[in-house]
Amino acid sequence: MGEANTHIFQINILLKNIKSAMRAKFICPCPVGISINTNSVPNTSDLNIIERYLKLIDSASNNEILASWLPQSKSYLEITGIPYIQPNSNKLTGNDITTTMKYLELFEPVNFTAKPRVIKTSPKSDMAIVWFDIWNSQNRSKAKLLINHSFNFGRYIATIRATNMNPGVP
Repeated sequence: MGEANTHIFQINILLKNIKSAMRAKFICPCPVGISINTNSVPNTSDLNIIERYLKLIDSASNNEILASWLPQSKSYLEITGIPYIQPNSNKLTGNDITTTMKYLELFEPVNFTAKPRVIKTSPKSDMAIVWFDIWNSQNRSKAKLLINHSFNFGRYIATIRATNMNPGVP
């Protein structure tokens, strides 16, 4: 217990030196690495300070500390404005959407939780709705970058909207 308190004390000194208001309160090992409880959500410089300190202590090898990360949440989004039947007479698939997204700069910082799901808007409609879920920060910053943006999908203009959780077909 004394060693953990020493680490907390040292981390807090380093955070104070960079004039951060964040403070570490508790540190413990967990199944996926080391968990540190703090008084607020750390920013990038706070995480860098903690990570550098942990790599310097003797009891941890550099191989054990690969990267620091914050808790994440999911954001649920949908794309509208894309035809269900493509020019080659095939139905739109999640792979078609994924392939297009790979080449768009808009989607570079995005990590998907699963493959996009495509549903025909109604039996008589020729349009589709594409649902996709992304890993996001707690303040939804990645989703905010995407919401209400449009992009070209062939000769069509697709629009990204926020939506409620829609499990669809995995």
